[in-house]
Amino acid sequence: MKPRALLLMAVLTLTSLLFLDTATVFARASSGGSRGSRSYSSPATPSTPSSPSQVTSPTPTAPQQQRPGMFGGGLMGGLAGLALGGLIGSMLFGGMGGGFGGGVGLLEMVLIGGAVFLLFRMFRARQQPQPAYAGAAGASAYGASGQSWPSGGGAATLDAPPAESDLDRGLGHIRSMDASFAPEKFAEWAKAAFVDVQAAVARRDLGGVQDRLTPQEYGRLQAQCDQLRGARRTNKIERVQIGRAQLSEAWQESGQDWVTVFFSVSLVDYVVDDTSGAVVEGSTSPESIEEYWTFTRPVGPQSWRLSAIQTA
Repeated sequence: MKPRALLLMAVLTLTSLLFLDTATVFARASSGGSRGSRSYSSPATPSTPSSPSQVTSPTPTAPQQQRPGMFGGGLMGGLAGLALGGLIGSMLFGGMGGGFGGGVGLLEMVLIGGAVFLLFRMFRARQQPQPAYAGAAGASAYGASGQSWPSGGGAATLDAPPAESDLDRGLGHIRSMDASFAPEKFAEWAKAAFVDVQAAVARRDLGGVQDRLTPQEYGRLQAQCDQLRGARRTNKIERVQIGRAQLSEAWQESGQDWVTVFFSVSLVDYVVDDTSGAVVEGSTSPESIEEYWTFTRPVGPQSWRLSAIQTA
């Protein structure tokens, strides 16, 4: 292929990629923004209430201690038996260098030395104290404190209190500086913010929701509206139905409160050309989306503002 043809194909490919990247901007309020130090981490999945966790403790049984054999177990025992057997065989049938009949040969000397060394190691091992096993009589700390374990077949089931989650801990920190903060009321307020911000993007005018956006998020979404206006396109967002709005994260950082809300929403989202009215992107059929919206404010009873949007 000629170099000029290769260059033309590369330019066309790059141009198509740029158009695809630009087209993704022409939609509802897009993902982006700041979540403080968590900007580059995925939002936590909202948890559902659960019953207290159960801890199953098996019934303790005393382990059986096996008494080692004469030569111990494993490789050392095998070597000891081999050395002793070789020594006996050499004594009975003679060995290298003439055997015991004509003097001690090389094989006999090696076998005698190996047998003595292995026997010495075996006796040393027997003299070492054996470790105490958990569960032996008198060794249980629970029994010493007067607690008793249920006996009988199966295992004992103990109810353990649920551990405090990161969300509960974060909400506690926020309420310590603002006793009026209520997660349920905040979720309802966040629903209204979701609908209003999407409608403002569809109008290409964020003036009515500027007080609910951080300056950085206002600038980011305003640039999206300017791109729509410059392309003479309008983003239509219709039939918004919020099925779920639940707090998934809460924390404090650098004098700021942060709360992330998980949204599960059904809506119609499409883009039309202002001149022809034709649908150029999206669909007029409802679609289901899941997004995380993060809000922030100075610590205390202050006004919340949207700072980031992330697609689930």
